[in-house]
Amino acid sequence: MSTTAKLLLHCPDQPGILAQVTNFITVNKGNIVYLDQHVDHSDNIFFMRIEWDLQGFLIPREKIGDYFETLYGQKYQMEFRLYFSDLKPRMAIFVSKMSHCLYDMLARHTAGEWDVDIPLVLSNHPDLRPAAERFGIPFHEFPITKENKESQEEAELKLLRDNGVTFIVLARYMQIVSDKLIEAYPNHIINIHHSFLPAFVGAKPYHAAFQRGVKIIGATSHYVTADLDAGPIIEQDVVRITHKDTVQDLIQKGKDLEKIVLSRAVQKHIDRKVLVYKNKTVIFS
Repeated sequence: MSTTAKLLLHCPDQPGILAQVTNFITVNKGNIVYLDQHVDHSDNIFFMRIEWDLQGFLIPREKIGDYFETLYGQKYQMEFRLYFSDLKPRMAIFVSKMSHCLYDMLARHTAGEWDVDIPLVLSNHPDLRPAAERFGIPFHEFPITKENKESQEEAELKLLRDNGVTFIVLARYMQIVSDKLIEAYPNHIINIHHSFLPAFVGAKPYHAAFQRGVKIIGATSHYVTADLDAGPIIEQDVVRITHKDTVQDLIQKGKDLEKIVLSRAVQKHIDRKVLVYKNKTVIFS
């Protein structure tokens, strides 16, 4: 398949932006293969994702960003990101002891569902080493205590940089990551939360939900920010519960839902279809 360029942008809304961007591509002999746009009328912000075939495109790929910034970025006060389809994202998976999300992601990767590289699995426990090695992914263990947390995260950051990691997935990683790690990967750390936020808090959320007789349980995947479980939400879903369900039923349904919601969020991120604005996301179709 031909290499494509993917441009995501947002700026104050005004007439003519869509025409200007598409004209930039077409006059330079680019074939547009995807276009989606949205206007937030409350904030008067224009959002857009456009993708085009680079075969025959007149501007060298290494100059596209500079040209676009000079011609349109400054004029329209645009914030934009440019990606190329032949440069795969590199995903690091952080895990602790729960295996369901890890197995699901590694299976999807092995099956060729995701156009992504997974250079490593990182954990604060040894339990899931066999799972990673079964799929041929290097496993790195960093035990975390109050005393060594800072030094261990320094070592983790070095490992991530050395492996060219571009984003991180917390696949039920039971540690709060530091602000330093978040600052190194802003809006590039994806977490899965066991509830439809806002949620039942504490160590046994499904037990608390069971005691309340809930009728649905949910899962939420979001980008990690310094505010715990309050980052921009990428994907959510729920499943129905009845009085016949036991706590174990809730736990199993919850695990199944977590896998689905996390995989959808990761897929959107890999496909470059998520644009973060303030503390919300625009998810392009």
